[in-house]
Amino acid sequence: MTPSDMTKARKAMIDSQLRTSGVNDAFVLSRMNAVPREEFVPEKARPLAYMDRAIPLGDGRFLPSPVVHGKMLAQAAPTSQDNVLVVENGSAYLGALLRPLVANLDTLSADDAASKGSGRKSYSLILVDGAVEQLSPRLEKALEDNGRIVTGLVERGVTRLASGRKIAGKVALQPFAEVGIPVLAMFDRPKEWSF
Repeated sequence: MTPSDMTKARKAMIDSQLRTSGVNDAFVLSRMNAVPREEFVPEKARPLAYMDRAIPLGDGRFLPSPVVHGKMLAQAAPTSQDNVLVVENGSAYLGALLRPLVANLDTLSADDAASKGSGRKSYSLILVDGAVEQLSPRLEKALEDNGRIVTGLVERGVTRLASGRKIAGKVALQPFAEVGIPVLAMFDRPKEWSF
């Protein structure tokens, strides 16, 4: 596909996927128009970059559909004062969308975010680029009090977008949109036996 074809595909994504799904925030549409998704997928997947589905990145990782990122950005409502952590799943796309909107942006791989290690920084906003069964203690600790989080959430095999705040040291998530999101298996709850 030519650069002109990609520009047309990006506009079609905005008009036929984002707007029709209720994503109409000017800052979201502007950022998603400015950042070429095709630069964040493998070469052979570039013609598919603007389709309304997750794009395989290899090694079991995916770039979520445009609607997922659009709804995440709208819900997060980033500000120029936010200190942000993006938990990545093999693509730097979500970070590229956010970077010019916030004061500071760090990224962490999903594997590192799920580990038992601890980071030293705290964040006013965390976005997780995939669906989790549970947040890791590392992520909960990294979110400052009254900080916001937007993530995918897996409950009984169904994925939803969810957001929440950290209040009195606890993070509570509330689903806000049912949508297909690639699952980050490293955040699965340990399997338990039951009779």
